[in-house]
Amino acid sequence: MKKQKLYWVLLGIFFLIFPFLVKSDYYQHLMIITLMWVVIGSSWNLLAGYTGQVSFGHAIFFGVGAYTAGIFVTKLEMSAWWGMMFGGVTAMLIALFVGWVCFRLRGPYFALATLAGGEIFRLIAVNWEELTDGMVGILIIQSFRSKVPYYYMALGLAAFCIWVIHVIMKSKWGYYFVSIREDQDAAASMGINTTLYKNISLLVSAFFTGMAGAFYMNYMGFIDPDVVFSLHFISIMAILVGIVGGVATIWGPAVGAFIMVGLQETFRSSFFGLAPEWVSQGHALVFGLLVIFVILFLANGVVGDWKKIKKNVFRMRVSH
Repeated sequence: MKKQKLYWVLLGIFFLIFPFLVKSDYYQHLMIITLMWVVIGSSWNLLAGYTGQVSFGHAIFFGVGAYTAGIFVTKLEMSAWWGMMFGGVTAMLIALFVGWVCFRLRGPYFALATLAGGEIFRLIAVNWEELTDGMVGILIIQSFRSKVPYYYMALGLAAFCIWVIHVIMKSKWGYYFVSIREDQDAAASMGINTTLYKNISLLVSAFFTGMAGAFYMNYMGFIDPDVVFSLHFISIMAILVGIVGGVATIWGPAVGAFIMVGLQETFRSSFFGLAPEWVSQGHALVFGLLVIFVILFLANGVVGDWKKIKKNVFRMRVSH
C-alpha cells in the first residue's frame, strides 16, 4: 500500500512540474488537450459506465459550454472567463431538457435520441446567426500567450472532475446509479426514483463536459458549430476514451484519453514526419481496429483488465 501511495505522489509531482520539465509549446498543448479529454471522458463514463445510459450526444454539452463562453464576449461584452464559470451551469440547464425528453426512452432508443439531439443543436448553432454567428464561428483574443496557465487550469479541472466522481460513486448516489445500470426495473421496485437519479447523473456529466467546452473556447480562441457540436470529434471520441480506458472505472477515462490523443496525434503528424502523408488519414481506421481489439480481448478496457494485461505480459517474458 505504501508503494502504491508513493507511485501516486510521484505521479502528482510529475504533473505539477510538467511545464517546467517540458518547455515545448507543442507538447504542452498535447498535454492540455489530453487533460481536457480526461474531463470529457470521465463525464461520459459517469453517465454511461456507471449509470448505464449510453450517450451519443455529449457534443451537446461541450458545444453549449463553448458557446456560452464565446457569447459572453461577443454579445454581452464580458470576459470569457465569466462564460467559463457559467458554461457548466448552462450545460446543466440544457441537460434538464435533454433528460426530460430522452429519459422517456431506454437502451438503444435513448442512445439514438441523444445522437439526434446533437445534430439538432449543431443545426441551431448554424442557423441562429444573431446569437452564434453561424458558420463564421466565434473568435476571441486569448487571455494568455503562455500555455502554462491553461495547463494548470486543465489539470485542476481534470483533478476536480475525477475527485467529484470518486466521491459520488462512494456515496448513496453511486449505489443508486449502479443499481439502475444493472436492472432499472428492479431498482424501481426497491423504491429508487430511477428518473431522478438518471437526471442527477446526467446533470453532473453535463456540468463537467460544459466546463470542458468553455475551457476549449478560452484556450483555442475560436469555435464553430462543426467543431464543438461534432459527432465524430466530440461524441464518438468521448465514447472511445471511455471504452479503451475502461468503463465504470475511475481512472479508465484518464488512461483512455492519453492513449487516444496520443494515437490521434501520432497519425495526424504521420508518425511525426517519419511516414508518408497519406498515413495521416488512417487514424479513423486505427481507432476502429483498436475498439474491436478492446471489445474482443479487453472487454473492461485497459484499466479494468489491467491484471489480465500484466499476467499475459509476465507470461510472455517467462516464455522468452
